[in-house]
Amino acid sequence: MHIGFLFNHHGGHQVAHALPVALALLRRGTNARVSVLVSEDCEGEVRRMAAATPGPAPEIIRLHPPSRLARAANRASGRAIPADIVSTLHRNLDRFRALDALVVPEKTSLMLKSIFGLEALKLIHTRHGAGDRAIGFDKASGRFDLVLLSGEKIRDRLAAADQLKEGGHAIVGYPKFDLAPPNRPRLFPKDQPTVLYNPHPSPALSSWYRMGPQVLDWFARSDRYNLIFAPHVMLFKKRITASLSPFALGWNRGPRADHYEHDHMLIDTGGPALFDMTYTDAADIYIGDASSQVYEFIRRPRPCFFLNPHGHDWQGNPDFTHWRAGHVLDDIDQLDAAFAEEPRLTPAMRERQESLFAYSFDLQERPSSERAAEAILDYMARQ
Repeated sequence: MHIGFLFNHHGGHQVAHALPVALALLRRGTNARVSVLVSEDCEGEVRRMAAATPGPAPEIIRLHPPSRLARAANRASGRAIPADIVSTLHRNLDRFRALDALVVPEKTSLMLKSIFGLEALKLIHTRHGAGDRAIGFDKASGRFDLVLLSGEKIRDRLAAADQLKEGGHAIVGYPKFDLAPPNRPRLFPKDQPTVLYNPHPSPALSSWYRMGPQVLDWFARSDRYNLIFAPHVMLFKKRITASLSPFALGWNRGPRADHYEHDHMLIDTGGPALFDMTYTDAADIYIGDASSQVYEFIRRPRPCFFLNPHGHDWQGNPDFTHWRAGHVLDDIDQLDAAFAEEPRLTPAMRERQESLFAYSFDLQERPSSERAAEAILDYMARQ
């Protein structure tokens, strides 16, 4: 049996959600051959993470790159059209055809069956993140042969959307939490409360396009808080970002040069610390919008704020369940009151965060990556 793990994306943020499972399969000593297939944008993060994890080294296979035409189409669209990702799938069909199963953290790989005819290939979805956005529970989410779920919340929402197959899903926990804790470097010269601002790239949901630079301005003027600006790595990867559910377009401009000049502000838009929970572990307070990273943050309950410049009617909407973990701010002026005194977590909010976390993640003494590896082998044994 030959099981592949595919990382074919413009950023390395998905690697931590599936690579630990591949490494767990290798440590298990199964007779299955395990291969890790990587595009050039993901290879560095795969090799970095594999080197930092004890155990056998994985077989890493560099995929044939996309065609020049596909690269050109991607650039011409401001990187909004992933023609290069689709081309990479097409140019590596022989490699995928040789596999019995392919484990992926994203959905574009469904094209291997729907477009490219590899109907015998079992597609296994690890998902990436445990967030609430509607796109995580769409029809594509139900087209995989096996889906690995972080907890009851994901199972319940997929079931409500009629996207669960009998015998085609398993609750395994969150393999990303199995990663070795990151080093704890000193991030700022001055010890004071540290705020993490973590906007999502989706133009329909992100606070960046309408409020983000003003948030950076506010903290640039502050002498009482440190700020980590660590957006989703895809926020500035594309000149134009499209969201599909609901549809919206966003034109991406990064922080201004003067935002980098303050020693109490750390701006990281592409480094490996975006992927290994360095910043969610280091911060005292969270500011965000649609990113599932807030669930990683509340693993240790702390104050949270959510920015709502789009005026979403969020209360009672399951797509915004994570906003119940903190306070919602509708405009930039509300930052003054929110941060006039250092935010504190009330007992009631701590209890709410703990409840949201437990519903999202089924964590047990046994590592999640080992549970996921076993679920894959059990599923393949039934085929």
